[in-house]
Amino acid sequence: MNAVRIRDIAPRLAFQAFPATTDQKVELVDRLTDAGVRAVEVSSFVNPKLVPGLADAADVFARVKRPAGVSLECCVANERGLRQAIDAGAHAAWFLLAADEQFSILNTGRTIEDSLAELARMREVAEGSGTKLGTYLIATFGGPVGMPRGPGDVHAVARRLIGLDIRDWILADSCGYAAPPQITEMVKYATGLTPIERLNLQVHDSRGMGVANVVEAARIGVLNIDTALGGSGAHPASPGALVGGTCTEDAVQVLERMGVATDVDLQSLIEAANWLNRVLGGAAMGFVRKSGAVPRNSDDTQRQAEGRSFEWTGS
Repeated sequence: MNAVRIRDIAPRLAFQAFPATTDQKVELVDRLTDAGVRAVEVSSFVNPKLVPGLADAADVFARVKRPAGVSLECCVANERGLRQAIDAGAHAAWFLLAADEQFSILNTGRTIEDSLAELARMREVAEGSGTKLGTYLIATFGGPVGMPRGPGDVHAVARRLIGLDIRDWILADSCGYAAPPQITEMVKYATGLTPIERLNLQVHDSRGMGVANVVEAARIGVLNIDTALGGSGAHPASPGALVGGTCTEDAVQVLERMGVATDVDLQSLIEAANWLNRVLGGAAMGFVRKSGAVPRNSDDTQRQAEGRSFEWTGS
């Protein structure tokens, strides 16, 4: 199987809803890149009145490490946010485009049609800036309410994106609707419009199907998979909703066991996930950070026996 690039979205997804200091946000990004994660969604440049937890996005970008070969990325909702991202030196900015009309209005205050018009203006700003402009397709597979979505439901939006020459997409299972067959169906459709290397599949675990979808994505050749350390995440527009990303450490564990290279150090991820769990007041999810990684050698076995490879939660 092809190697997979993991893009971790926890710094944005967790801290848009959970309180943290700028120092903690910088530390999370640095822990991820130190562990070998090659793409990180650092923050969002959005209205601080609507998402006050990310009001320090520029400060975080200014302070994080910038290892060679690592892409530091963000979300943006409009031209102003894109210009801020460019000024901050973001390698990529992802526009917050929803596949669901009601959520689009709730999330950004715009219809899908108005969002596409904004994206057209932003494309001109991004050209030649050094910051790649791509787009989310939020709730590609369905949600926040209603029936699941398939290719036919997103076809009109996808064709408009091709018309705008926006070909870097994040297919986001934002509400955890997808099972492996839907992942295969949607990826097959999307790769008929844009190359697979320009697609990210973002797997959320709201309904417990996240790791299965990571396995399926790797099986069918997806090259870029978005996950969130510790399964962290919440959304200001959907208070109380379970919208955390699939645990990065759980995803890396299963990919490693499948023989799929990620170039990420799993033990470092486990340590980072347990650190993040404490920052979030115990809100992190997942399994590997609690049980430890499957041993690969005698040193791993010794660490496991001593309880040093995971966070013991037993009595």
